[in-house]
Amino acid sequence: MCCFITALLLFGPRLATVIWYLIEPARFSLAFNTLVIPCLGFIFLPWTLLAYLVAFVPGVGVAGFGWIVVGLGLLADIATYSGGGYGNRNRIPGYK
Repeated sequence: MCCFITALLLFGPRLATVIWYLIEPARFSLAFNTLVIPCLGFIFLPWTLLAYLVAFVPGVGVAGFGWIVVGLGLLADIATYSGGGYGNRNRIPGYK
């Protein structure tokens, strides 16, 4: 069960990003000028990428409360990556 939850946390936002891109590619082209930033976000910060796309308003960008949503996405990314290290701390030799 733990492996399923970990896989869901790692692949869930990436799958959601791919589905959202297939449904609404115009939002991606409005939010990002180049392909580099979405690709890096897809690989390293998928929750932040999704939060940015949710908070993005065409013609305005991200403003006000939208930055809090993006910050929560960043916290979700940090929690996803650090949770694996914390959960496996007993497997590291010499770590108390």
